[in-house]
Amino acid sequence: MKHTATKENIDDAIARVESLGLKPNVIEGSERTVIAAVGDERIAGIESLESCPGVDEVMPIVAPYKLASSELKPEPSVITAGSLTVGGGHVGVIAGPCSVESEDQIVATAFAVKKSGASALRGGAFKPRTSPYSFQGMKEEGLKLLATARDQTDLAVVTEVVSPDDVELVSKYADVLQIGARNMQNYRLLEAAGKSPCAVLLKRGPSATIDEWLLAAEYILDAGNPNVMLCERGIRTFESHTRFTLPLASAPYVQERTHLPIVMDPSHGTGHASLVPAMSRASIAAGADGLIIEVHPNPDKALSDGYQSLNFDQFAETMAGCQKIAAAMDRTLGAL
Repeated sequence: MKHTATKENIDDAIARVESLGLKPNVIEGSERTVIAAVGDERIAGIESLESCPGVDEVMPIVAPYKLASSELKPEPSVITAGSLTVGGGHVGVIAGPCSVESEDQIVATAFAVKKSGASALRGGAFKPRTSPYSFQGMKEEGLKLLATARDQTDLAVVTEVVSPDDVELVSKYADVLQIGARNMQNYRLLEAAGKSPCAVLLKRGPSATIDEWLLAAEYILDAGNPNVMLCERGIRTFESHTRFTLPLASAPYVQERTHLPIVMDPSHGTGHASLVPAMSRASIAAGADGLIIEVHPNPDKALSDGYQSLNFDQFAETMAGCQKIAAAMDRTLGAL
């Protein structure tokens, strides 16, 4: 729309888009409003939109992902959920254990990561595991413990949802719904998360291309939820010295193609606690908008992923190092 377009002009354009059988998505930027007309571009009459009062230009979006594309919204999105802010020059830090194990464990972790500057608390209540015999999480009881930790620390809660049927339940307790790598292309789950009031953290599948990842995000956006964060958690390669390979180039590459913020996961991306501090610093230097780091009171006794989890002292040292990198990049880190 033109800079001078009135609300009436915008409403008229939306009505015209709907009359063509297309779905209008309105994006209000700092300089002008854009109306994304989503649907089959072969529909006759699209050119008539140019004659609507207040319309500046009608242009096709080349990328297969329409709502996620920077062609649609050149300004990077900033996502805020409770105490967590990601993007806009601020590096949000999500920290906590892989799994919620007890009230003492999750509350102690919440206080520790907050003291070191974390923006949000992570913890799995529903855990999809490779083996059916591995710990599967405390489910709703774990969600209640996360809510208890939030009540005591005011940290936003980030937790995984694994089934479309659980989205409503998890949304009652969480501030951010995490969709794990195994579920990146669970399209019914993506659509259900798109109807949730919670922000969504979408992890990249271990063998997914970036286009596939962004198209997965498109499902959430198209369902009506604009608050999507991408999470690079490492990809599967031939290399065996790390659990996965964490491609730092994902941060600047994705930022060229989408307005969605990107969070890096150095814990899953390496699988070794000793490598997490260096890869956290490197992620910030590469331009990541956020970090998600596994932290546990006693990693040696963790029920899941203890080998890649930091203890409280290690997390504090990691945050101190990351603060220096963020300052050098003229960015802020952690809690605002």
